[in-house]
This record gives sequence, C-alpha cells and structure tokens, in this order.
Amino acid sequence: MQQAIAILDSGVGGLTVVKEVMRQLPREKIIYFGDTARTPYGPRSSEEVLLFTQQIVEYLIQFQPKMIVIACNTATAVALEQIRAMVNVPVVGVIHPGARAAINATETGFVGVIGTEGTIRSGAYAQALKEISPHIEVVSEACPKFVPLVEKGMFRDEVTWKTVKESLEHLRYKPIDCLILGCTHYPFLMEPIAEVMGPNVKLISSADETAREISTILYQYGQLAKADDLPVHQFFCSGEPKIFQQIAQEWLREHLETAPVVWQVPNFL
Repeated sequence: MQQAIAILDSGVGGLTVVKEVMRQLPREKIIYFGDTARTPYGPRSSEEVLLFTQQIVEYLIQFQPKMIVIACNTATAVALEQIRAMVNVPVVGVIHPGARAAINATETGFVGVIGTEGTIRSGAYAQALKEISPHIEVVSEACPKFVPLVEKGMFRDEVTWKTVKESLEHLRYKPIDCLILGCTHYPFLMEPIAEVMGPNVKLISSADETAREISTILYQYGQLAKADDLPVHQFFCSGEPKIFQQIAQEWLREHLETAPVVWQVPNFL
C-alpha cells in the first residue's frame, strides 16, 4: 500500500498546497483534511487551535502517512513543535517556506505579511523572516474577513473584491515590494489582491516553496513515490461536504481529471 502525504487545514485553504504538491509530485498519494465545521481558526485562542490540530493529526495517523503537512498558517504558528513531538514522521509547516520565498523575492528588504488574526498576533512570520535576514523590515496586517468569503466559494463575487480593496488599500502606501499571503486561503483571492496592490508588489504564496520542501525531505528519507500507478487521493472535511467538494473540484480540476478521488466526511468531533 502506498503511504500518503497527509495535509491538513482549517478548511479549504490547504488545497492551495495540495495543488502544488500534485503539480510537483504527481505520483504522491494525498490524504487531505479540511476542518470546515470549525473554520476559521484565526479568531480562536491558541489553546483551541492546538487542540483542534492535535485531534486532526490523531485522526490522520490511522492512515499511517509518511509525512504530515500543516497547511494552515495559524495552526503552524501555534502547533508545529507540539505536533512534531507527537508523531514519528516528518512534519512540515507553511511559515518558514513562505518566509524563505519572500526573502528570495524582495529587492528592497521591505516585506508585507497579511494573515489571520491568530497568525499576525503570533508574530511568527516576522520572527521567521528576521531569523533568516535580521535587517528585513516587516509590515503585518490581519485580514479576518477573507477566510469566510473563501469558505463560501465567493472568489469572484463583487462583495469579495470590495472587501479586499477596503482591507488592503492602505498597504499600497507602504514601501513593500513583496507581500506574503500568510494564509493558505488567500491564493484563492490572488486576482483582487494583485489588482489592489499593483504590479510593483510581488505576491508570495507559501504553497510553491512548501511543495519543494516536501519533495526535498521525502528525497532525503528515500520516500519519494516510485510507482507508475495513479495514486488514489482521499479528501475529508468535518462540515458540510457539498460546498467543500465543489471548491476542491474547481480548484484542482486539471489534477483530478486523471486521478481517482475518495470523498468522505469523518465522524470524529
């Protein structure tokens, strides 16, 4: 039986990481868990986020994954080290990959970060950026209205474009040359964010770099999938499955056309 990469998120946001993993590592089997019943994590306490993340990991462990990816910035900021201590497989978060990508992209040393209230409150991105490059200047902004819009599938809605503009307009006047989308839900809103920020600000999604880190670690452990058979992916959500499945199928369409998929709603809450 092919061992899977388990990827978890507070909802549909981690599908942005799934898409990159499918693109870069098409032989790898993916088990995805979106905690759509309890999203968003951003306004929740650290204790709640840690508890929810631990519960999901305990559920996913039954499938014996070879790696766990916390594809949620809020959960990465709060729970990464605790989850690493809890399991005996590699655990990857999304914050350090995003920070590395931003440092590689910036030319001025002024980096913007947008994320959930929990991620911004944690200061995890500023810390990760300065650990690598102490002279980086960081401008951080919480955007709590974005995740609920994405979870409803309202990527192209007029209300969403208006909300993005109202939330980010003032950042245009900051001297940043790149902006980290510090929530895996935000790449769903790439178009309105790009329009508001303008062509001189590079948008950084941690998904690309996270997929590269996954590939590197699996290679180091000799665990890259070698079978030519198509992997059978499994997708779980804790809430209403219909909207979750619609969003996943739309976002991952080109990758799911050839790969078999199993959709399930677990009863573990």
